Amino acid sequence: MANTEIPIAEPKGKLGVMTVGLGAVATTMIAGVEAVRRKLGLPIGSMTQMGTIRLGKRTDKRVPKIKDFVPLASLDDLVFASWDLFTDNAYEAALKAGVLDSRLIEQLKDFLVTIKPMPAAFEQTRVKRLHPNNLKTGATKMDLAEQFMEDIRQFKKSSGADRLVMIWCGSTELYTQPHPVHDTLESLEEGLRNNSPDIPPSMIYAYAALKMGVPHANGAPHMTTDCPALTNLAIEKHIPICGKDFKSGQTFMKTLLAPGLKLKLLGLRGWFSTNILGNRDGEVLDDPASFKTKEVTKLSVLEHILQPELYPELYKDFYHVVRINYYPPRGDAKEGWDNIDIFGWLGYPMQIKINFLCRDSILAAPLVLDIVLFMDLAQRAGMRGVQEWLSFYFKGPMHAPEIYPEHDIFIQLMKLKNTLRWMRGEDLITHLGLEYYD
Repeated sequence: MANTEIPIAEPKGKLGVMTVGLGAVATTMIAGVEAVRRKLGLPIGSMTQMGTIRLGKRTDKRVPKIKDFVPLASLDDLVFASWDLFTDNAYEAALKAGVLDSRLIEQLKDFLVTIKPMPAAFEQTRVKRLHPNNLKTGATKMDLAEQFMEDIRQFKKSSGADRLVMIWCGSTELYTQPHPVHDTLESLEEGLRNNSPDIPPSMIYAYAALKMGVPHANGAPHMTTDCPALTNLAIEKHIPICGKDFKSGQTFMKTLLAPGLKLKLLGLRGWFSTNILGNRDGEVLDDPASFKTKEVTKLSVLEHILQPELYPELYKDFYHVVRINYYPPRGDAKEGWDNIDIFGWLGYPMQIKINFLCRDSILAAPLVLDIVLFMDLAQRAGMRGVQEWLSFYFKGPMHAPEIYPEHDIFIQLMKLKNTLRWMRGEDLITHLGLEYYD
């Protein structure tokens, strides 16, 4: 039995995409969208642009593109704005990031120079390796929040955007533990007025977005909307939120391989992961306090996928180490090495080695695009609070406090596509398949 179709407002007018950060990831996404619009390249890696979805039985042969199945905003309707710690416009920032070929960037120069970053919020104690030149000033953190709200108003007005989405594409902040200031909207607002040291810049942006009715996605591992004050604000104001930490490179490989080990019931003794990269992300993560934030999301993945409490003979006490090393010559071309010690029948040892030479921002850019388009869809479908169906895109997916997060990428994909089917009143697909043999 199909369910009832969810009413979804049509994506009329322009969608404003507001990135916090105009570095390698954001410029690669923005320039990439413009390149696709000008037919200079394909949106490879983007589920919203190239993915398909099966509907009904296999024999029905109904496999539309996702963008033809649910009403997503068109790439032609996207307009962009950013906040950044540095004054470089999108053209200058893209050249400095060194991700895209400079010849392509030159072809897009007339468009990229128009995206000039608004001054950002910053605390040196939270991102020690950066020394910015484009900062907002205010007597209190609430002053900064109100300036961000005004930025949102002005961008919506000047761009003619009908709807907005905010997404964090900035650096990883210092590791933050939950504090009482994060418990309620009242305590958070009091903390903003009193310059609480426990409210990081990322929370100021998120608070401003939610107060303005703008969906918020967190692409970094630090705590932002995943605190009661902001999660409850999103629910109360009927705004979708999601995060956290884009799953693009080494952790993506882990979420592919770990489910395979578990389904084959192969044991794990240890998993050693190390990365070298030379972009701004690598520079920030070279600071141990910032790396701690990243490490928490990277380490949690295996524990949740392998479920050692259910398979103690296979996964109890496996040794898991993650390292990130800043190596400037590598730029955005990250290299991830994994050494995996496994064991099979009767405990006989085996090994798997992975050497993934990836391009960090080339993998992340289509994720940012998909998240923005799906968050706008969720908003128009009346969905609010944590969008767990978007776990597919994150290393540390947000989830309801009473349940564990789902990290198995194949389950995450099933969750995402079934949510789209549910929105359109189609049968959810279980892959049971017995109906073909009755």
